[in-house]
Amino acid sequence: MTTILKNPRVTEKASFAAEQNVYTFDISSSANKIEIKKAVFALYKVHPVKVNVLSIPRKKTMSKGKAGMRGGGRKAFVYLKQGDKIEFI
Repeated sequence: MTTILKNPRVTEKASFAAEQNVYTFDISSSANKIEIKKAVFALYKVHPVKVNVLSIPRKKTMSKGKAGMRGGGRKAFVYLKQGDKIEFI
């Protein structure tokens, strides 16, 4: 279960969304919405209302004249009902 959710995305945009009961997680590339719901319940003991999943594209970068690639992967937006909360330490 813990390999489905890699880590919570702690960004400025994600922290504003958390005020609206929407939490953002980095997830494995093979995870589906049902597995994500089960993993969130197993770790945080809250029932998600819905889950949205989207892919993060890889981006080309240049560093010291050399080309490279950055990032990529998938993230999930987990919506909770009013009153439920997830605490990140």
